[in-house]
Amino acid sequence: MLKGIPKIVSPQLLKILCEMGHGDEIVIADGNFPAETMGKRVVRADGLGGVEMLRAVLSLIPLDTYAEENFILMQTKEDEPTPEIWAEYKAVANELDDNLRLANTERFAFYERAKNAYAVIATGETAIYANIIVKKGVI
Repeated sequence: MLKGIPKIVSPQLLKILCEMGHGDEIVIADGNFPAETMGKRVVRADGLGGVEMLRAVLSLIPLDTYAEENFILMQTKEDEPTPEIWAEYKAVANELDDNLRLANTERFAFYERAKNAYAVIATGETAIYANIIVKKGVI
């Protein structure tokens, strides 16, 4: 056990967050995301929600201050409503980091970007379009 580390951050995830450098990206994926197909490294976080995982991750790493976008959501189709979880994600990010630079990326472009991410955290989040990419900044 360590002091100050959220209990939901596994040793494997802590190692990955430490290994990541400035500009590296990590995906926080919902339960429907093809994590094993897309991820170079996959951390299982089954049973945990996206909001609590985002809170844990952003309590340990900053958002990239140099990037045009550092907080990327998977875009919905035109006829679909905005997912409620997005407001929760934005609230957590704004609470923990004053450098939120939001972007929405089309689903298949998001998948391609996820393939190049440093890692994917596969949560058990049940909300649809609850996938997010976070770009790590300088500590």
